[in-house]
Amino acid sequence: METGSRRSTVQELAAVGAAVGLDVRLRAYSAGDPVRDAGQLRLLERLRSRVDQRLGWGTEVPLPIDGDRRAWDGVIRGAGWSIGVEAETVLYDLQDVERRIALKQRDGSVDHVIMLVADTRRNRRALAAASHAFAGFRRDARTVLRALAAGHDPGCSALLVL
Repeated sequence: METGSRRSTVQELAAVGAAVGLDVRLRAYSAGDPVRDAGQLRLLERLRSRVDQRLGWGTEVPLPIDGDRRAWDGVIRGAGWSIGVEAETVLYDLQDVERRIALKQRDGSVDHVIMLVADTRRNRRALAAASHAFAGFRRDARTVLRALAAGHDPGCSALLVL
């Protein structure tokens, strides 16, 4: 296994990880065209409809790293600024979402991030239970949406529940 002379199974890797106190996690990335579910498309459209049409709007915008398969769900571009948009229809693991967004923000050449969350009872409960989550994100949706509707940079990262 250490020399790479044979392929290991996921079960073997998990057993080795457990032996040294690690959880082994597997991530899969689409090899074909990006497909987003209908719920996520509706969520992104709810935000896009509130953004000034003079601002640039793109979806499934790849990170600027050759070979990196990650992409922003959306990007809003103004004169000299850009905001990466991550849309979540159902919140499961807030720590995982925070880590994923932090890495994308580091690698993704955007000034700010909008964490866009579907307005459901389950998501509101999850956010209320983890009030410390997204600590650096503004939660005043009205102010952020007002700035975007006017075509301005809100000047911060934000958590929007729509």
